[in-house]
Amino acid sequence: QVQLVESGGAVVQPGGSLRLSCAASGSIFSINTMGWYRQAPGKQRELVASVTSGGSTIYTDSVKGRFTISRDNAKNTVYLQMNVLKVEDTAVYYCNAQRVVDRTLRILGDYWGQGTQVTVSS
Repeated sequence: QVQLVESGGAVVQPGGSLRLSCAASGSIFSINTMGWYRQAPGKQRELVASVTSGGSTIYTDSVKGRFTISRDNAKNTVYLQMNVLKVEDTAVYYCNAQRVVDRTLRILGDYWGQGTQVTVSS
């Protein structure tokens, strides 16, 4: 069984910074892509950023230049450094792991974390 546990969500003022972390645990051999999605009230869940095991990254346009995604493959952990936060960044942020392979080299599939709330408000 694979679990993703997020941390780092908080209430912050506009212009502030936060760092989200997500650690995957279980019998994991590799994870192809890890990413962060967010869902604001009344809106669909959207991709914020993702990073492959090789380090290739993708960002949604609204966060480019402000957010940085990184991962530690040895720890199966992904981070999201969020700077110059805006009110419109307020959402529940979800960690995602795609194409998880266990230690018997069986492909387990995709997993989601439980979500962490980020609120940007003055």
